[in-house]
Amino acid sequence: MNLKPVSVRILMLVFFLSCSALVLGQTRQVIVDADTGNEVDDFYALVRILADSTVEVTALNAAHWQTSHWAVDRTMENSHRLNQQLLGEMDLQIRTLRGAPARMYDWGDKAQHSAAAYEIIAQAEQKDKVTILVLGALTNVASAVFIRPEIAEKLEVYWLGTTMDFDTGVLKRNDFNPLMDPFALDYLLDSKVTMNIMPVNVAVDMEIDYDELSSKIGNNALGRFLIKRWDDHLDGSRQSRVLWDLALTAAYLRPELAKTILVRTSRDSGNRDINFYSSIDAKAIYQDFYKILADFQDRLKEKNIERKVPN
Repeated sequence: MNLKPVSVRILMLVFFLSCSALVLGQTRQVIVDADTGNEVDDFYALVRILADSTVEVTALNAAHWQTSHWAVDRTMENSHRLNQQLLGEMDLQIRTLRGAPARMYDWGDKAQHSAAAYEIIAQAEQKDKVTILVLGALTNVASAVFIRPEIAEKLEVYWLGTTMDFDTGVLKRNDFNPLMDPFALDYLLDSKVTMNIMPVNVAVDMEIDYDELSSKIGNNALGRFLIKRWDDHLDGSRQSRVLWDLALTAAYLRPELAKTILVRTSRDSGNRDINFYSSIDAKAIYQDFYKILADFQDRLKEKNIERKVPN
């Protein structure tokens, strides 16, 4: 694989255009696809993007994690329920859609036909470009492209998964998200979908101590809700953990908090240019998260006060 730094001028142009859009009052639109029931980090990543006033989440899709050794029954339904619960805690109304109940098939029509896949198709048929943040398996996106191959060039995917050795250019696919649906990853690597990948060996910098996180966000209702997710998880006794998906959402929303490199993948991985995140500023990402969370909590309080004021 060939690795080459993305031009500084290109990054500056992207940042300038993003800032210009904000100045003009425009908001980015994005579909979020999450295996929320699997790990603790999904809630934090979702709060980060749902609380951001500069972006509009047009659909919140549930993803499965059925292939996992510690999977519960009907993992996609588990994620779908938690997505709705989180929106209730945040007093938000966003379309929540069921995704694939399991990985893609090995024969015939390999697609998993779901509301999530057809939502991606519908938006791609209506727009010039559709951005999708994928926090788990790539099943819903790959199924949409399998059903309607012509939409591939309209999709831009941001995804957390794989391990990239930037010194040797070797890409490994033996971490959790790729293993949830290997065919979906292969299919998208061979497609014309624009891909931006956050490798797990970069996101691992997001490890944080339980006490530190609690001290930063435990003073408001939504923060306590997030801490409870840590406590109630299967391995809730852990004193530290990596909030993997928060790295991806923060890097998408605040490009200056991460660095990318353009990689020409090998022939068995698409043989094309893919944008990989090569480093993140984890400390700045957490500071950004604390601020966004506090600002959203203030807005939520104001909304509740307004509701109580008689006309």
